[in-house]
Amino acid sequence: MTAPHIPVLLNEVIAALAPRAGGVYVDGTFGAGSYSAALLDAAPCRVFGIDRDPDAIAGGAALERKYGGRLDLIAGRFGEMDALLAARGVKVVDGVALDLGVSSMQLDRGARGFSFRADGPLDMRMEKAGPSAADLVNTASESELASIISEYGEERHAKRVAKAIVRARTGDTIATTGALAEIVRGALPSSRDRHDPATRTFQALRIAVNDELGELDRGLAAAERVLAPGGRLAVVSFHSLEDRRVKTFLRARSGHTPRGSRHLPEARSARAPSFEVPQRRPVGPGMAEIAANPRARSARLRTAIRTAAPAWPRDERSRRDYP
Repeated sequence: MTAPHIPVLLNEVIAALAPRAGGVYVDGTFGAGSYSAALLDAAPCRVFGIDRDPDAIAGGAALERKYGGRLDLIAGRFGEMDALLAARGVKVVDGVALDLGVSSMQLDRGARGFSFRADGPLDMRMEKAGPSAADLVNTASESELASIISEYGEERHAKRVAKAIVRARTGDTIATTGALAEIVRGALPSSRDRHDPATRTFQALRIAVNDELGELDRGLAAAERVLAPGGRLAVVSFHSLEDRRVKTFLRARSGHTPRGSRHLPEARSARAPSFEVPQRRPVGPGMAEIAANPRARSARLRTAIRTAAPAWPRDERSRRDYP
């Protein structure tokens, strides 16, 4: 049995999106449908639920029937939401919600291979297609693995982990989550914070397999293109790599670029701001939510409101825009 999915910062996300009668909203990470259902319950609106995981789309069929034509499920990536919506005759929407990372359903099902808590095939593919984590672990060079684990897992001992993986695979293919976790644990000192030493490596491989940060970049830009003036964006992230990317995007799109130093004023972009950011600091969960759902501890919500300015060009990717 898998634990039920508990939505994170649900009330805060719905408050930020402020659903209204007749509005059109996108739940870009449908999952178990918690945000979609809350939007539909809050106002007589329409929601398009997008998910790249076929299990999520299949599992949402009952919810789709319940809301009688107000909920439309779409198999695909939220980075392509503008094209997916256009194919259904929708050009602009009033709100977009993105709940980043991996869902409880994916984590808790050993057969999906996302977690070391239950031994299973080393898979980690959200779409169940393309190269798996096992393919990556068993074919990437030691330097490539070290780079992935360092950049996406922020693991200080990435080189040590990569060396251990390459050494282990010379004897036999690394095929299961349990086997990989033991290799990583054997290569690292015990953690003082009681976190499993394999946590950062598993995060890094999952992000790499699913191109999660690239998809986030594309998703933020797609939301910018589909949101109507006054439309609202709500993004929940779970680690610093995601949150930093969202923060950087919104800072640039709201007309601000980082200071060169603390002695210099914040620079202004030459482009018309496409978003207003009502609250610079992200919203985190309260103690009651953390107690009820420990996985919510690291969650951060950032919100923005679309202006009437044109979306920035698709191919504009400056160093200030994307770290």
